[in-house]
Amino acid sequence: MNTDDSPSLELLLRGEVEIRGEFMWGSNYTFLASINYEGETTRAVYKPTRGERPLWDFPAASLARREVAAYLVSEALGWRLVPPTVYRKQGPLGPGSLQLFIEHDPEYHYFTFTHEDRERLRPVVAFDLLVNNADRKGSHVLVDPDGHLWLIDHGVCFHVEDKLRTVIWDFTGQPLGEDLCSSLADFHTKLNDAAGGESALAQSLKPYLTRGEIKALQARAEKLVSQSVFPPPDPYRRPYPWPQI
Repeated sequence: MNTDDSPSLELLLRGEVEIRGEFMWGSNYTFLASINYEGETTRAVYKPTRGERPLWDFPAASLARREVAAYLVSEALGWRLVPPTVYRKQGPLGPGSLQLFIEHDPEYHYFTFTHEDRERLRPVVAFDLLVNNADRKGSHVLVDPDGHLWLIDHGVCFHVEDKLRTVIWDFTGQPLGEDLCSSLADFHTKLNDAAGGESALAQSLKPYLTRGEIKALQARAEKLVSQSVFPPPDPYRRPYPWPQI
């Protein structure tokens, strides 16, 4: 698999966006778009900020930017879980996020995964713990034709308070494992500038998250590394999203 996202990011940032259809099952306006750039055409998912439903617990007009932050975190971890995603200041319906569309079978998701594919979800769970995902539905985990796992829909992540809601609690109490812990420790180091200044990773997240949200992200990384286990659901709050698919 090509792990260099530069061509995809260039296309998403500079290409001409044309709306082709609308995804009807989401809470916010989400569109399938075609992107044309220098003779190349691809498909993308366009989420305009003006189509976001106001939420009581997340700042207004912030969801599209959180989609980009999730991509940046995935790349900083080296896990390659979130498709290439950018924030476009101009689009057919105004500013919003633009994410590379992933070819997949919509009938194959968490609730229909084989046992073998469910066993591959440990990085997914660790990622959701880190970004504080408030809405990990079963259909938000995709498998492309090459068998690679991809994660979508991260508009309600990165809150400073615990908001974790997910359908994936398969590994509760199990160790994170050496590889995941090592990646999380490296991520924490990247986010925390040892000189006391602002790290390059923190600077890259500033356009998309508040200072408090970046600090909370750093604290969650530190906590995951120190505990080194997949935690159980919080018994005092609802740990599952709705609907679950």
